Amino acid sequence: MSRYWSDFVHSLEPYVPGEQPQGHNLVKLNTNENPFAPSPKVLEAIRMATTDRLRLYPVPDGGPLRLAIAGYYQVPAEYVFVGNGSDEVLAHVFNALFRHDKPVLFPDVTYSFYPVYSQLYNIEPALVPLNADFQIDIADYQRDNGGIILPNPNAPTGSLLSLEQIQRLLEMNTDSVVVIDEAYIDFGGESAIPLTQRFPNLLVTQTLSKSRSLAGMRIGFAIGDPQLIEALIRVKDSFNSYPLDSLAIAAGVASFQDEAYFQQCRQQVIDEREWLISAMQELGFEVLPSAANFVFARHPQHDAATLAAGLREKKVIVRHFNKPRIEQFLRISIGDRSENQLLMSQLDLLV
Repeated sequence: MSRYWSDFVHSLEPYVPGEQPQGHNLVKLNTNENPFAPSPKVLEAIRMATTDRLRLYPVPDGGPLRLAIAGYYQVPAEYVFVGNGSDEVLAHVFNALFRHDKPVLFPDVTYSFYPVYSQLYNIEPALVPLNADFQIDIADYQRDNGGIILPNPNAPTGSLLSLEQIQRLLEMNTDSVVVIDEAYIDFGGESAIPLTQRFPNLLVTQTLSKSRSLAGMRIGFAIGDPQLIEALIRVKDSFNSYPLDSLAIAAGVASFQDEAYFQQCRQQVIDEREWLISAMQELGFEVLPSAANFVFARHPQHDAATLAAGLREKKVIVRHFNKPRIEQFLRISIGDRSENQLLMSQLDLLV
């Protein structure tokens, strides 16, 4: 700590991202990255955009990417907002759309950036417990609030809400903004984006980091009523007028233009997830149902921290959360078949 820090900074508890170890020959299954490469069309678009035009500022609103996203999801362009990863988009959401005089609702076991944003923007968080099966119960969100945010699928559990459940949630909460964070929706869920034109208080956020293999480019977006988008733009332009660089815009556009490759990689991840779930269950693990590119699992006879440490010794990195209710779970990102087989061979020795 420094005596030059503000009192506000002294009190912050920042988000802790998943470890990015730099060693070689690691099986890295801790940050939900896609094991497969980006589309070749994306790599070519980045090469084509690497010209002397990089001396110029990018389009402030990410115009070409907004149009590509709007066309892909069949919504008007004014329904689309883009940002430097969905984390930045979500930060603007907390600042621009959630009431600061009422509690914001989100699950007690969920994406750990939400409480950080609440603290950063001086918003009271109201943690709603998952049920005994680690599922979100929509009925628990029928209460006075300044906003609701739910990942779907949830992280780190991987559990999925149906579109009907989300519609019921919206019908119960018409006076506040409901945000559905769909970082993992492409791995097994149905997007709520079609509901945005029926419910003006719904905002859906997504990222190109997971299902489109672009975690290194930092591209996120939101889709919702133009009044919600305008609020996000007002905050963005008061913070950073150029959130997406020219290479990211080119990469994002190209990704949405290669549907065949996207579907192929998405299905490969789903197939690998189902293989891994079956293999872990054979070793006695309890694996929560997952619609994401990770699994959340525990073993009734083995401590999760000990298992994580044992895997690390063999250069297999998984995520362990030392937090209430989930301290005996491991979150394991889906790798390719060789990575998943190596993971299972080491787990077989540990259990």
